[in-house]
Amino acid sequence: MKLPRLNRREWLASATLGPLLGGTAAALPALAAAADDYPSRPINFICPWPAGGTADVSMRAICQVAGRILKQPIAVDNKAGAAGMIGVKALAGAKPDGYTLGQIPISVTRFSQLGLLQTNPLKDFSYLARTSGQTFGIAVPADSRFKTLKDMVEHAKAHPGQLTYAHAGIGGATHVGMEEFAMAAGIQLSGIAYKGGAAALNDTLGGQVDMLADSSSWAPHVEGGKLRLLATWGEQRTPRFNSTPTLQELGFKVVVDAPNGIGAPAGLPPAIEKKLRDAFRQAVASDEFKAVAARIDAPLMYLDGPDYKRYVAEVYKRDTALIERLKLKELLEKG
Repeated sequence: MKLPRLNRREWLASATLGPLLGGTAAALPALAAAADDYPSRPINFICPWPAGGTADVSMRAICQVAGRILKQPIAVDNKAGAAGMIGVKALAGAKPDGYTLGQIPISVTRFSQLGLLQTNPLKDFSYLARTSGQTFGIAVPADSRFKTLKDMVEHAKAHPGQLTYAHAGIGGATHVGMEEFAMAAGIQLSGIAYKGGAAALNDTLGGQVDMLADSSSWAPHVEGGKLRLLATWGEQRTPRFNSTPTLQELGFKVVVDAPNGIGAPAGLPPAIEKKLRDAFRQAVASDEFKAVAARIDAPLMYLDGPDYKRYVAEVYKRDTALIERLKLKELLEKG
C-alpha cells in the first residue's frame, strides 16, 4: 500500500508533536499511579507563626484531623517571622507534590503589593480551603486607667502618638486593623511590631506597652482578670465575650476577621489537589476541629479551594485601595 505524502507543514507537525504526545501518554499512567498512592509518606505543613498562638493552635488541630483522613501524619513546622511572610515564601518555593502544605495568611495580598514578599498570591499557590476566622480585639492590662474604649480614645486625642500598642508585624492584620481604627477615631497611636502574637501578649501582660491588638490570645487572660477587653473587631459580638462591644457598635466602621487558609505551591497535580480539598473539607466539618475553633473564638468560615481562590483575588483588589488610604508604604519606610 502506498503511504500518503505529507506536505511540509504536516510533516513538521507530526515530527514535533509525535514524541511529545507519546511522552505524555507514557507519563499519564505514572501520574495516575502517583495520585492513587498519595500520600505514601508524612506531609509537612508550614505554619508561618510561632508555636502557641491562636493560628498555630488552629492549624495543628485541623492537621491532626486531616492526617487521620489521609492516613498519613501531617507534621507542623513553625517558620515564623516578617508577619507570617517567611513561612509563606518557603511554601511558595516548595515542590508541588502534595508533601508540603501550609497556612496562607490573607495579608499575603498586602505584602506582595508592598514589595515585602516576592510572591504573587494570584499565581503562586494552589488554594485548598479557607477554614476559620479569628476574633481580634483591643485589650489592656487590668490595672490600666482605661475602663472603656471611649476612655482610651479621649486620652489618645489629648496625647497624640504617646499611647503604644503591641501587634504581630507591620502590614499584618493586627497592625492594619489598629491603624484603620485609629484613622476612623481621629487619633494617633504608636505601634510596636513583634514577631508574633505570643510575644506581643507577654509584653502587654508585663506592662511594657499600653495595649494589645491581637486575635484571641488575650482570651484566657481576660477571663482570668489580668487583661481588660475594650472592643472586638468582628461583624458581631463574640459569644464568649458578649458583654464587649464591637468597633462597629461604638461608631467605627472597621471589621477585621482575617480568615485562615490552607494551600500548597502552584502546580499541584489535580488528583492530589482534590484529595487534599476533600480531606480539609471533612476536617473543618469535624466535631474535633469545631471544638478547638470554639475554644479559641475562631468562627468557621469554610470555603472550598476554587471559592477561596476567588476570595483571595477580591481581597487583593480591596488591599490595593487600603494601602493607599492608610499610606502603608510610608509607614513601612518610617519603620
